[in-house]
Amino acid sequence: MFDYKIVKKILFVLKPETAHNFTECILKFLPKINFLFTYVKKQNYIDNEALKQTIFGEKFSNPIGLAAGFDKNASMIKSTDALGFAFSEIGTITPRPQEGNVKPRMFRYEEHKSLQNAMGFNNMGASKIFINLQKTLPYFIPLGINLGKNKDTSEEFALDDYKLLIKKFELFATYLVINISSPNTPNLRDLQNEEFITKLFTMTKTLTQKPILLKIAPDLQASKAISLCQTAVKAGAAGIIISNTTTDYDLVPNAQNFGGLSGACLSDKSYTLFKQISEVLYGKTILISVGGISNANEAYKRIKAGASLVQLYTGLIFEGPSIVKKMNEELLKLLKQDNYNSIKDAIGVDLIQENENE
Repeated sequence: MFDYKIVKKILFVLKPETAHNFTECILKFLPKINFLFTYVKKQNYIDNEALKQTIFGEKFSNPIGLAAGFDKNASMIKSTDALGFAFSEIGTITPRPQEGNVKPRMFRYEEHKSLQNAMGFNNMGASKIFINLQKTLPYFIPLGINLGKNKDTSEEFALDDYKLLIKKFELFATYLVINISSPNTPNLRDLQNEEFITKLFTMTKTLTQKPILLKIAPDLQASKAISLCQTAVKAGAAGIIISNTTTDYDLVPNAQNFGGLSGACLSDKSYTLFKQISEVLYGKTILISVGGISNANEAYKRIKAGASLVQLYTGLIFEGPSIVKKMNEELLKLLKQDNYNSIKDAIGVDLIQENENE
């Protein structure tokens, strides 16, 4: 379609957040130009039965989705579809508008194909994003909605924030995500405890029939992460997303000492935790893997380890808008190579084989 290497050189001259805002303007405008939108979608969309699944009662055309954080205010859903993604996860949304943390709050490590962000749940707030979603209807891909508490909401009243958001956005969502794992809201990760998670998911069952998922941090000890995920599933969680950004700043030389790292530097850490959790929860709930996924081989590794779906964000920044098409084309080759008729046949095969060999 065009040479992203040239475009990337221009974008990377800009500060990371400025480049993101510029990209958002283009993707907000794209659906308004019908011929261009149609052309972009034709270039990127792969329609192949081998990649399709039905999850949460909806059809996913392939296993690759856009992770939360890219489309914070639900302004790019239709363009996400045109880029070939099977689903999009918007947010994180908070009840009241939030400016986020002070700038600069996003950093680019080009050599390591990684980003660091300390955005702090900057978003327009529930009321304005609700209107954005109404204006976007109809959209044609499954939609996840990522929910967080406001920075100034104490732990005592955090449940109220999530309750308000679930009730407001359930009608728009294929699934909803409880985000208590971002490193950029003070004390948010303190909510990653069994008491709060039990209260939270017990409450959600009284509010909606929509699937509610838990997103966890990659920095938890495996035993604690597994225990928290088991608690969430027992209390009613329909799935687990593994993982958010990391505060392991040693992964990138000269990283900032705040915010969360994403991208290639997170790949091994995210995969390791995912596999450890999957060994316990595969087959008992839907597992979604995110963190350092930017090519088909990495996505396929997560799928074989038990992921029904994968998500990316930083990979899109470094590899460009054709990344999903390339990944899906390669996934089809990998499936054929392993004699699988469908992506569904590959989910969890490594775990199954490991169990058979024990």
